[in-house]
Amino acid sequence: MEDKKQLVLKAMIDAGKPVRPGDVARVTGLDGKEVSKIIAELKKAGKVFSPKRCFYAPTGE
Repeated sequence: MEDKKQLVLKAMIDAGKPVRPGDVARVTGLDGKEVSKIIAELKKAGKVFSPKRCFYAPTGE
């Protein structure tokens, strides 16, 4: 997995709760739009899911 994807996934795991892309962007220092794009890729790969609108959490895979 790419470094940025790993960074985003780790930030989501460390949060321990569903987070918004903006929260992940703040923690990682990445651009918000870039984080949203990475989350979409991770969701497509089955690594994250959306328990409610605009919030994302790792699937635990």
